[in-house]
Amino acid sequence: MIERKSTREVENMIIAGDLVASIHRKLRDLVKPGVTTAELDRFVEKEMKRAGAMPAQKGYQGYEFATCASVNDEICHGFPRKEPLKNGDIITMDFVLDYEGAMADSAWTYEVGEVSEEVRQLNEVTKEALYRGIRAARAGNRIGDIGHAIQQFVEPYGYGIVREFAGHGIGPTIHEEPNIPHYGQPGRGARLKEGMAITIEPMINIGGWRAKMDENGWTARTRDGSLSTQFEHTLIITDGEPIVTTEQEK
Repeated sequence: MIERKSTREVENMIIAGDLVASIHRKLRDLVKPGVTTAELDRFVEKEMKRAGAMPAQKGYQGYEFATCASVNDEICHGFPRKEPLKNGDIITMDFVLDYEGAMADSAWTYEVGEVSEEVRQLNEVTKEALYRGIRAARAGNRIGDIGHAIQQFVEPYGYGIVREFAGHGIGPTIHEEPNIPHYGQPGRGARLKEGMAITIEPMINIGGWRAKMDENGWTARTRDGSLSTQFEHTLIITDGEPIVTTEQEK
């Protein structure tokens, strides 16, 4: 069942989103060669608790960390660890914040030091794909319109769009209906309605789209070893442009 949020729920989700965005802005200056993803994970959890919020991922289905920290060929759900990041790496920091029962979820890929032009283009394309999906997320449109907008933009670059993972509804729990694939046909899928809260989070690979799972049962990485990037926002569907609760540039 797809739930639509009340005015009060939307207000709290906007507060939660602002907190997530503020943490991502701080991460911009922290991600550099020599830092570890374990250190970044501890920083994020500390910032959440300082703001009176909680890391919603920690303990979710047994997950042990406040963040997912996915490096290079890891698509999503990478474990924070003690190995230092190196110049030229890319790192996706993905986390969900719970503020008084309201959730906000955002992932952002950061460049570590100096990266190649090839990597820079992958990041720019993935970020633009996210915003093209957001522009299609209007009441009256269908879920397939979001995926189609992303797919039409990304595939001419020769990149692979991950299909095993998708955006989702969000609210009092991390994952709710509906699923939001990042590919698809226009006019297909559930109709978007005012008050729905969803995430759009394209995961784009410089190579093929297929994923494989690590032995830890959580971390997905590209099957061909190519680099993967992800950008994600939480948004509320309105009768006009959606409210992007996790927007960093407000």
